[in-house]
Amino acid sequence: MPARFAGDSGSPAAAQPVADIGWREVFTDPALRDVIDLALANNRDLRVAVLNIEKARAQYGVQRAALLPSVNASLGETASRTPADLSATGRTVTGQSYSASLGFSAYELDLFGRVRSLSSQALESFMATAEARRSTQISLVAEVATAYLTLASDQERLKLAQDTLFSQNATYQLNQRSFELGVTSALALRQSQTSVESARVDVEKYLSQVAQDRNALALLVGTELPERLLPTGLPDSVSVAANPLAQVPPGLPSDLLQRRPDILQAERNLRAANANIGAARAAFYPRISLTASAGSSSASLSGLFKGGSGAWTFVPQVSLPIFNAGANEANLSIAKTDREVSVAQYEKAIQTAFKEVSDALVLRSGIDRQLSAQAALVAAADDAWRLSQARFKRGVDSYLNELDSQRTLYAAQQNLIGLRLSQQSNMISFYKALGGCWVEHTGQPVATLPLTP
Repeated sequence: MPARFAGDSGSPAAAQPVADIGWREVFTDPALRDVIDLALANNRDLRVAVLNIEKARAQYGVQRAALLPSVNASLGETASRTPADLSATGRTVTGQSYSASLGFSAYELDLFGRVRSLSSQALESFMATAEARRSTQISLVAEVATAYLTLASDQERLKLAQDTLFSQNATYQLNQRSFELGVTSALALRQSQTSVESARVDVEKYLSQVAQDRNALALLVGTELPERLLPTGLPDSVSVAANPLAQVPPGLPSDLLQRRPDILQAERNLRAANANIGAARAAFYPRISLTASAGSSSASLSGLFKGGSGAWTFVPQVSLPIFNAGANEANLSIAKTDREVSVAQYEKAIQTAFKEVSDALVLRSGIDRQLSAQAALVAAADDAWRLSQARFKRGVDSYLNELDSQRTLYAAQQNLIGLRLSQQSNMISFYKALGGCWVEHTGQPVATLPLTP
């Protein structure tokens, strides 16, 4: 991989690493913070990810328990009846015995590391699940922020369409009066009417789009959103400039990718696959298991714990594979192949992460320049529309020139809203690409499930 990201100047980095900036510092809007908090509490995908951690933790506990013998206590009675024709004495014999013992059964002596390898594999799988949960949470925060800002941008587009409809309708009313007085032609009147109907179409379109955006945001959050938390527009330029990710510090090192949970998850999966090789290799060697118990036995319940009733058993067992039609070799080959697959997935995760960060950096300067040019275009289109309007009122130009100026201004304003959304989305993508910043605004790590056994 390259030494640094594309678009990175290579200068020394800022004092505070970008990857240490918490999501509460990135998303400073109080309403957006509350929406993200609701999503973290109610989103079903995140809930499943947390439950998967609990499941993986329990599976690791089960596998880890195999390292120690399982001790059991038992108390039992055995009764039997032998019919007369089978009895050596020719009489029916009834016998009873009682026993109480403490011991363990089939405890494997892990001389060749099979049980330890399986325990290591379960631990790494548990750790990988925890990283998957982190990745899910980071993606959720980014998706909620994107959906929230998309709703805000469509709210602005709706307001612009409504303002345009109001303005166009007022112009149409004036043109209608002028037409009735014989000052304006029918062509100018119909041209004015087309602009009104076009604005009305846009209003209805954005009303539907806003409703769909609200539904998408509610699905991500996992519950209905209060009206007070719904956005009315995109953040202003001052808030954007104050965002800690608005100015990317130079010299951003590529080793920040080691913080990304998807890369750490791939690494844990690789370690788990490597541990499976140890377990598969141990299958070629003997397996030694022990069964032992000690206690008391008696023919009568009253004599169960009297002197001389002690009893014990000790059953060692050695199992040596001799012929299994190549099953062990095949299992070892599978484990090695799984390891190579995990290596490739690990490398791909790194390459993908590197691309995402580089893309976010490359797009950053391009979006800023586009915003500056688009703002200038909006200002110029606004001046052109006002001049065309004045010339039409004085009878110098036809209404067609004013109509063209109106459409140019409206399109420029819509594009400016889209670019402002792209600027915000770029910061969200950058936040996510760096691994999501796993700290809160207090500088303290987010409370998570413990990862150590």
